[in-house]
Amino acid sequence: MRLSHLLVCSVFIFFVLYAPQPLLGLFAEQFSVSPATAGSLMTATMIPLAVAPLMYGLLLAKRNPLTILRYTMLLLAVTCIAFAYAPSFELLLLLRFLQGLTLPAALTAMTTYIGSTYQAEHLQKNMTLYIGSTIAGGYFGRVFAAVFADLWTWQSFYFVIAAGLIGSALCIPRHQVAIVSNALSPLNYLKQLATAAVLKLYGAVFCMFFCFAALLNYLPFILRDTFLITNTRDIGLVYSGYLIGALASIATPWLLRKSISPWHLLSAIFMFYSTTMVFLMSSQLLVFLLAFTGFCGAMFIIHSTAAPLVNKISNAPPSVTNGAYVSFYYSGGALGSFLPGLVYQYYGHVAFMAVLLFVCLCGLALVAAGYFAGKKTTLG
Repeated sequence: MRLSHLLVCSVFIFFVLYAPQPLLGLFAEQFSVSPATAGSLMTATMIPLAVAPLMYGLLLAKRNPLTILRYTMLLLAVTCIAFAYAPSFELLLLLRFLQGLTLPAALTAMTTYIGSTYQAEHLQKNMTLYIGSTIAGGYFGRVFAAVFADLWTWQSFYFVIAAGLIGSALCIPRHQVAIVSNALSPLNYLKQLATAAVLKLYGAVFCMFFCFAALLNYLPFILRDTFLITNTRDIGLVYSGYLIGALASIATPWLLRKSISPWHLLSAIFMFYSTTMVFLMSSQLLVFLLAFTGFCGAMFIIHSTAAPLVNKISNAPPSVTNGAYVSFYYSGGALGSFLPGLVYQYYGHVAFMAVLLFVCLCGLALVAAGYFAGKKTTLG
């Protein structure tokens, strides 16, 4: 399977994950539910994303990931068509939960294929390109969903997603067999993950995405309450800082060449990530916007560095390694999309950012500890 084909699959899969986000207000109005209830469409997908990937990683250790990818994409296409025709909010919620159960299989299959097919510099380069495709899918999934809803109907974009998923899935080679490791028991696979460096890197990834998911979920409220921005189009433009992250992630291989090791780069970027959170406490809009752009870029560089690094230092099969990575990643997202909101609700913008800063510093501490635990294993 060509990498370019895999990247196209990734974009459409991330359309599924993020397309509802700009439509939550529309769903609240159309189905007569509260904003918080409408927001549960994202939570319903994020929770299984946090739990299921490790199970899929164990499954994929004994299966061809391309076969899993093909069937999960076809299933996602069916759920998208059903989502467009759903007559009630409860059915929308159920379909989002089913998508949350299906998406981890696709994500784990893609990272497993890359992790088992490419080595050394090619692994870093291609994993970075994959992460860039997830950024593009997340950004354009939000933008296109909003544009289609404005020009036509929100359902029309879901038909486009379904067509793209079906077309891409049917073009996946049927007889190509990716590298599959020798079958062991699930307990043996998990034991291979239980090294100090790997677990600390997973913990740092958890902290990284906890902060990112929290800020992006509550950004519209901060813009409204702190900066008096209520126009949805203007709020959408602020999210363009997210796209800057795609450009930043492409620079990751160059940054790695200039760094002593991936651990040193992670430490430096975590420090920069923390600094942006200090500036995100500002009530000056220009300072906030510049800090938000830096925040997004830092997050994606961390992601682009940590994903291939964990494949290098883990003794477990790529499917199990990447399944656990996705689980930690979205566990941080699930908690980050909820818990900091309570702080924001009762204590406001500055306290909210202070909590994120504390979590980010915990991530920095885990990276430092991971380096010392794993420096005998790898220098990058």
